[in-house]
Amino acid sequence: MSPSTPSPLPTSPHTWNAQQWGILLTVSIVGFLDPLDVNMVGVALPSIQTDLGLSTSALQWIVSGYVLGYGGFLLLGGRAADILGRRRVFLVAVAVFTLTSLAGGLVDDGTLLIVTRFLKGVSAAFTLPAALSIITTTFAEGSARNKAIGIFTLMGASGFSSGLVLSGALTELGWRWTFLVPVPVALIALAAAMRILPKDGPRTVGGYDLPGALTLVGGMLLLVYTVVEVPQKGWAAVSTMVQFGLAVVLLAAFVVVELRGAHPLIRLGILRSSSLVRANVGLSVFFGAYVGFQFVATLYFQQVLQWSALQTALGFLPAAAIVTVASPRIPRLIARFGTSRTIIAGVSTHVVAYALFLAIARDNPYAVGVLPTMLLLSIGMTLAFAPFQIEGTSGIPDHEQGLAGGLLNSSMQVGGAVGLAIVTAVLTAGGEGSSGPDALLAGFTPAMITVTPLAAIGLLTALSGTLGRRTATAQTDSSTDQPALDKVI
Repeated sequence: MSPSTPSPLPTSPHTWNAQQWGILLTVSIVGFLDPLDVNMVGVALPSIQTDLGLSTSALQWIVSGYVLGYGGFLLLGGRAADILGRRRVFLVAVAVFTLTSLAGGLVDDGTLLIVTRFLKGVSAAFTLPAALSIITTTFAEGSARNKAIGIFTLMGASGFSSGLVLSGALTELGWRWTFLVPVPVALIALAAAMRILPKDGPRTVGGYDLPGALTLVGGMLLLVYTVVEVPQKGWAAVSTMVQFGLAVVLLAAFVVVELRGAHPLIRLGILRSSSLVRANVGLSVFFGAYVGFQFVATLYFQQVLQWSALQTALGFLPAAAIVTVASPRIPRLIARFGTSRTIIAGVSTHVVAYALFLAIARDNPYAVGVLPTMLLLSIGMTLAFAPFQIEGTSGIPDHEQGLAGGLLNSSMQVGGAVGLAIVTAVLTAGGEGSSGPDALLAGFTPAMITVTPLAAIGLLTALSGTLGRRTATAQTDSSTDQPALDKVI
């Protein structure tokens, strides 16, 4: 066990002491803030564009800047938590998040705003893996850890949903409030963390892989940057192909460095865990499809139905309510049915939801054209998100929990970037100069046709886990087709 890794506190799935609850609630507040901040910006973008005089291309970077900082540094953030100490990394990252939130609400220049978004993404890249590894090293693997992760993901899901709703109300007051409101909450979390989180042990010596970090971060940043730029430049553009080629070279160099380095940033053997690989691939596609849908739905509300920012936020309210109410019951479903079956149920629900949205029209009432999709999406997100987290971290030793958490969240963020880029490319293909609600609506169908098979790929990934376990069960004459994690639950 790493010198900076505290032993898990004695835990019962039913009875936790004040310290355990304090640790969990403290890191969960930050787990709530990060997705809250991401979603609060979406509805505010048109107001930001008008106020700061940004072009559409520049406006996109308010979202993409965060994605680049987050997706590019997540793996480094997870490893930093393991090496430098989870408490240290958590405190510094939350402080940076607070400062960049404050700066974002005060700046009057679009470039500076994009810079603050990038730095906030970097802070989230260090915060979330540290938070997840604090939980997984505080609560022993099994039902106690699953319950803790369930609460943590409930807070994250609530933040993700609440951001959609709050963004509308805050944008009506002024878009700057979408950046400023998280500041006092982050300060409370920072003060609580300094008091409640246990001290780290000595820093690990000799574990820094600078060449690996540079090649990995450089390759991922370039990959995400290229994907985000594809809708403007095109897949066949020379610059796109050159950038993809350079990204591949950097990532290949990273693999060579990791195989030969004395202290690799990522122990590549961790990828031998089939549940970890399945969770990363599945969550990447699952989240990518959802981000693509959210983009289309927001345009549909504001540009086709001509809704205000507040009306758009209220359109997402039913989904937010279901996530908040239903998420606490997910640990019981996991205990009864296992992670794979719960994931399959959640991803299947999303496939159906996207298929229903294909029938949208200008004159369809909200209750008929949109509400069924929103309700199904919230159910699917509630069912699948926590099991993905459990699958991606189960069976991983404590000293690599930060790495596992970084891999999982990195896959989700990069999947979101790729999914959004693909959907945007389809949505805008051949649509330059088109205007009016009818013309815009005509472009949404191919975009949603793209989202639906993306979700179906996630379903196939989840099904492969169940089929693989059934095969292993038949070979070993086991009496159950559930993984060891499900037996413990």
